[in-house]
Amino acid sequence: MTSVSDASVAAETRAVVQRLGGAFMTSPELAEQEAAAGQPARTLYFSGRAAALGAPTPLVVAETFGVFPPKMVELLLGRATLLPEAALAAYLEALWQWSRTSLAGATTPDRTADLLLTAVDAADASGLPVFAGLRAAARPDDGPERLGHALMLLRELRGGLHFAALRACGVPLPAAVVANPGAGPARLPQLGWREPDAAALVAAAGAIPNLAVRWAAAEDATNLRTDEILAAALDTDELTELHMALLALD
Repeated sequence: MTSVSDASVAAETRAVVQRLGGAFMTSPELAEQEAAAGQPARTLYFSGRAAALGAPTPLVVAETFGVFPPKMVELLLGRATLLPEAALAAYLEALWQWSRTSLAGATTPDRTADLLLTAVDAADASGLPVFAGLRAAARPDDGPERLGHALMLLRELRGGLHFAALRACGVPLPAAVVANPGAGPARLPQLGWREPDAAALVAAAGAIPNLAVRWAAAEDATNLRTDEILAAALDTDELTELHMALLALD
């Protein structure tokens, strides 16, 4: 068994946390909740997640989310009609609904959720507004739902730390999409970037000195800080248990 002494839990579980903590954001369950609330397509992700901040302007949402074209964010939020409290409730219900189905096979959902929630609840949320807002939101009681909710919170925590690390390393957030080996320019259209804006973004990213090195440094810093947060909240046995439980979900 790999122990936490010779591995980065954050690095080794990054893929599963990113995937399972965010899969509901583009899921049929989100579309179902969106339609049930009478919302236009593709609006609930933005209005629901942004509702963790209260009632921000589209510009604030675009700047906070970082990787989407501001004009698209403004357009979609302009179509949304739910008040923040209702938007957040629908967004979370989609997460829980997705979790009931997609995480039903988890062998220890409550225990894994307990470990995750212990860590995220102990984390310093200063400067991480989306994470802070979602951490304060209502939580479910069902095992798979709790696990999905906890995975979402860890994803938001890690994402906030990563955005801060990218800025510290001199990587603008949209340029980070281009630099990320797991994304790259091909990811931009999926995020709503259209020509010629996507081409201009790729060109601007290419002009940043040592972009790949900067991105890798930000990734390392994110993993290091996430590992520190987990280790501060969990003892060695609990951290190893969480490590193995997350890998088993992949």
